[in-house]
Amino acid sequence: MHRIHRMLALGSMLGLGLGGALPASAAGQITFVSQGGAYQEAQTKAILDPAAKELGITINQDSAPDAWPMIKTQGETKQPIWDVVDTPPANCVRGGKEGLIETLDFSKIPNAASMPAAYKTPYSVAYEFYSSVLAYNKATLGDKVPQSWADFWNVEAFPGTRALRNHPHATLEAALIADGVKPADLYPLDVERAFRKLAEIKPFVTVWWTSGGQSAQLLHDGEADMIMAWNGRVSAVMKDSDDIGFTFNEGLLQSTHLCILKNAPNLATATTFLNAAISPPLQANLPMEIDYGPGNPAAFDVGTIPAERAAELPSAPANAAKQALLSDEWWASPEGVAAEARWLTFMQ
Repeated sequence: MHRIHRMLALGSMLGLGLGGALPASAAGQITFVSQGGAYQEAQTKAILDPAAKELGITINQDSAPDAWPMIKTQGETKQPIWDVVDTPPANCVRGGKEGLIETLDFSKIPNAASMPAAYKTPYSVAYEFYSSVLAYNKATLGDKVPQSWADFWNVEAFPGTRALRNHPHATLEAALIADGVKPADLYPLDVERAFRKLAEIKPFVTVWWTSGGQSAQLLHDGEADMIMAWNGRVSAVMKDSDDIGFTFNEGLLQSTHLCILKNAPNLATATTFLNAAISPPLQANLPMEIDYGPGNPAAFDVGTIPAERAAELPSAPANAAKQALLSDEWWASPEGVAAEARWLTFMQ
């Protein structure tokens, strides 16, 4: 028998300390960590429950919107209590290079074989995709709506209020695309050029949002005529308003990856689970529960995702072709870390 056991919230776990975790050596179980909320509920139904049943294992769950501090703590104390983490790939790459994340044995992960090389790192595999897209309010802009980041930056031809994310990831890339850099030529990022372009638009940005919920509220309330936002958040607002739209053109395709903590207490089971979690049939279930695209493109070939649904998903081949794949490996590099530090100064 398998069961899904929801562990205490991360704050409670930290209060318990490492000694309060489930027995690390129990067979046939893993501790899986994701980001909580509707997203974790959707993946539980689409992927985790079916994987547990298929493998005959117990999947204990925890949530950590920012997993990196705990990845570092567990790795540095050499007492990991987590097994598999769903987190931005930069965390997996950074953790792998610092000896905190396992190097994957892909001979034991056959479902990764057909995935594009860009969807994998030595330490992780793509799990789901979302996009930072250009969204707009047709009620205020009329027929003249922006379709590119150059349009977003063109305050004379496209007047209106603007909002951007208060974070360098995807924002620097959008600035470079607006300045004429082709998506295929983005990396390594020309950081100086990106910040020069951002300085041009900064006086016209009325809100620098800090959460997906805030970005959706700005659209819903009509406080932003144009905004960089996550496609899933925009889609949710579109269900309530015909005035809201977005384009995948020049979107920044982003993902979370699955990686395994170094010396994970259930390493063998964790590897088996990871392979199951990226299998095309289970991956195809996810977009039927939430507005995210499967990490494994083969999911589009199993017949579960209707064509009209695929057209709405960021990782569908036709939509992915219009976008730039954000390089979390670059963001995990010393240059990327320096760019993140510079962002804090830029926003002061």
